[in-house]
Amino acid sequence: MALDPHVSRFLDMMALGASGGIDLAARRAGLRGLARLAAAGAPAGGISVRDLTMPGPGGALALRLYAPEGAAPGPGLVFLHGGGLVTGDLDTHDAMCRTLAESGAMRVVAVAYRLAPEHPFPAPLDDALAATRWVAAQADDLGIDPVRLAVGGESAGAGLAARVCQEMREAGRTLAAQLLICPVLDVHGAGASRRDFARGYFLDEATIQTDLAACGPEARPEPRFCPLRETDLAGLPPARIHTAEYDPVRDDGETYAARLAQAGVPVVQARHAGMIHFFYGLGRLVPRARPILSEIARDFSELLRAPAPTA
Repeated sequence: MALDPHVSRFLDMMALGASGGIDLAARRAGLRGLARLAAAGAPAGGISVRDLTMPGPGGALALRLYAPEGAAPGPGLVFLHGGGLVTGDLDTHDAMCRTLAESGAMRVVAVAYRLAPEHPFPAPLDDALAATRWVAAQADDLGIDPVRLAVGGESAGAGLAARVCQEMREAGRTLAAQLLICPVLDVHGAGASRRDFARGYFLDEATIQTDLAACGPEARPEPRFCPLRETDLAGLPPARIHTAEYDPVRDDGETYAARLAQAGVPVVQARHAGMIHFFYGLGRLVPRARPILSEIARDFSELLRAPAPTA
């Protein structure tokens, strides 16, 4: 399918405003500005929002709890934002988390994990693991059914979520499910989509390499940083994996979905035609984006609410 016409106009707008040598502070400010623009006019919905803190590996971690107003305790999702592990925060992904909570009728706990280069890898992963364990321990107080607790994220955050599932399994704790939206699972890889969409599709190869360098010397081609390189995928939580047609990391998610299926893990993978990386955060600019994200949330909620399989 051709690029969605609204996506095409958005990319043209980005190209007109592009300039070389943008520093990290400007990139962080740019993402915040884009998030405000793209979310403008988004329905508030019947969601209550509460900021929390928890003790993290490197100090206090900020969290944000999104809960459907008046809802009984139910499924919960620990959400890890994208941004190459160097940008993004609770505010840049606020609209996305509200949609997930409202459309999925589930509680969402967003995590403000530490960012590189100030905090090189594995600091973001350490925080993601600590937050997931903390939410599991505090599930009752947060209104979350502990047996229906999932982890998910988008882009680099989805990569963290995939590795959280792997490490939780190794520790003897299996989560209910995982939601991976346009996941970055092997930044050291070089698949066809990385070549075909290396430039001009919002996330480009130059940015990927800049972010990789910022993550530090521990960002190596091994499973902790590249979950796609994990050799044993058996026993991982059921997965919903969403990719975009015109995304350089499309192959990461689709290859991971195929490997999960081969390992016996229940998985559903969907490629969204005409879309680019981060389309799900462009609700005001790309009219198809918000309905797609809402459907992603509803489908994932159904997975979490499904009866547990009997032996």
